Amino acid sequence: MKPYFKVTFAGIFSKMISISNISYFIGGRALYEDASMFIKPDDKIGLIGLNGRGKSTLLKIIDGELSINSGSISKAKDCTIGFLNQDLLSYQTEDAILTVAMGAFKEAVDTQRQIEKILHKLEHDYSDDLVEKLTNLQEKFEQLDGYTMQSKAEEVLEGIGFATKDLHRPLKEFSGGWRMRVMLAKLLLERPSCLMLDEPTNHLDLPSIEWVENYLRNYDGAVIIVSHDRTFLNNVITKTVEVTNGQLVTYEGNYSFYLQEKELREDIQQNAYENQQAKIRQAERFIERFRAKASKSKLVQSRVKALDRMDLVGEVVSDNAAVNFKFTFKQPSGRHVVTLKDLSKSYGDLTILKHSTASIERGDKIALIGANGKGKSTLLRILANTEPVDGERIIGYNVIYGFYAQHQLESLHVDSEILDELKQAGSAKTEQELRNVLGCFLFSDEDVFKKIKVLSGGEKSRVALAKTLISEANFLLLDEPTNHLDFISENILIQALQQYQGSFVVVSHNRHFVNQVANKIWYIEDQQIKEYPGTYDEYEYWRKQNALNAAPEPVPAKKAETKPQPKPFHTINPNEKKIKALNQDLKKQEDLIEKLESEKNKIELEMAKPEVFSDFIKLAEVQKKFDALHASLHQENMKWEKVMLEVDQLEVSS
Repeated sequence: MKPYFKVTFAGIFSKMISISNISYFIGGRALYEDASMFIKPDDKIGLIGLNGRGKSTLLKIIDGELSINSGSISKAKDCTIGFLNQDLLSYQTEDAILTVAMGAFKEAVDTQRQIEKILHKLEHDYSDDLVEKLTNLQEKFEQLDGYTMQSKAEEVLEGIGFATKDLHRPLKEFSGGWRMRVMLAKLLLERPSCLMLDEPTNHLDLPSIEWVENYLRNYDGAVIIVSHDRTFLNNVITKTVEVTNGQLVTYEGNYSFYLQEKELREDIQQNAYENQQAKIRQAERFIERFRAKASKSKLVQSRVKALDRMDLVGEVVSDNAAVNFKFTFKQPSGRHVVTLKDLSKSYGDLTILKHSTASIERGDKIALIGANGKGKSTLLRILANTEPVDGERIIGYNVIYGFYAQHQLESLHVDSEILDELKQAGSAKTEQELRNVLGCFLFSDEDVFKKIKVLSGGEKSRVALAKTLISEANFLLLDEPTNHLDFISENILIQALQQYQGSFVVVSHNRHFVNQVANKIWYIEDQQIKEYPGTYDEYEYWRKQNALNAAPEPVPAKKAETKPQPKPFHTINPNEKKIKALNQDLKKQEDLIEKLESEKNKIELEMAKPEVFSDFIKLAEVQKKFDALHASLHQENMKWEKVMLEVDQLEVSS
């Protein structure tokens, strides 16, 4: 059955690329069947759909890399295509990244080389012919914007995260993700009439993503983006095309519009399906009842023919999935999960942290954000106790780690079946419970018996995430967990982390994901770990307000000379001395409270020892100490609040 909605397009607008009734088969399976879409010169299109539905395949078909089985693809004569895909990760060269990016200006670079050759010849042969050639080439070079191509390349490379000092380093010295950035820069500088980007944000940090968003919004040409970053899509695209059931269904709006419109369309389709099914059942009952009566044979045949001619409406099959189990752990951690004191970390001359302090409490759900190279992954390893560091790193009572990172996909047992891999995760879940977990991560029925070695990168990511979440760890460390996940898998992870009762720190550049799961934001600035106590949206608003407040005021125009005004005398705050004394009292009070809390934590640890909690007399003695300390701590906190209120009142009245 085909979808109820079949989108048709009139030929009244300018089409740069026309995809008409294409079919493409992999083996005996139809990836596309009579699918159509049209791309206008200024379209900003988000190509979405579940993994494996053929989004990247469609880009390769448009690029001419793959041939369709039937249908047609036509392009305007002046249409040029630029395609950023994951295959470019393997590209290496000895050339500097600035040189690679400037390859976008091929004609201008070739002209520059010709000019250099003629200038070299003119040192020995100053003929009129050479001078004329040089003049013509210099005019051509200027027309090709050759004199600005280096500055343009530098601007784009720095915009997507490269430091100025790195622009002359060879491409081969950079990791795959950074090489992909160079290829993206080259593509943006080429300015093709149709720019196709396959998961462009996978290798970008937040500042770079924001820069690319702004660039693409103002791009003078068509853009087709395959991405699972919904915030990125919302900020760039003006049209959404969903790949579903072998068709290309168009929605005239961004991703948020698509979600609303799709829900409306599905409601209409489901109603049409149910009405049609009721008519079919009614017709079938009529046929069954009067089949044997000769007097009704014409009516029966009429109903049979009507059923045969009926264009069936497909039932709505929801792509949404919900987490229907709880991620639990046997033992909760203590109140203090990890405490970092006076922490310093350097790699040679590069200082990541310098005398920094931070702490994680039970229930904290922290997103660690910021530009690449600031030390996010290093800090994650420090928290995991796998990275040597100067300073004090205190792991709290009963903390059980769970660590997810992309490199951990290599630790999956390639010859194991998916279900067996989860059985090795150390949880006490039954096979049916594990099947339920795998079902939430889109592995159903016989899929659970697939071997790890036949899975795609995204499927392996889902298996590794499922293993991490069922490990009964009460403290999770997650490094870019949404990479390679489609929207449904990402939504499952969001639901899982929202209901998770432990603590976690997640490194991610996916703003929607971070906003849904984090209650605190960490970032590294001036070699310090800094914290914002709120969601990502709240943090962004706070950051932008701070930036506005910090912006320099415009310099006023010079006025006519006036007599210099006398400088005002410094007025002394009458409460200044008292406030200073009270602040000193506050500091002493805070030191005392910290000391009492430390003693209280020690007693908590002592109470948890088997030899204490199993001995009633010892436990009673320790409990008595604990109660006394608890009372003292409460009393000192009340004193601190009283002094704090007094300081506040004095400052307001001053």
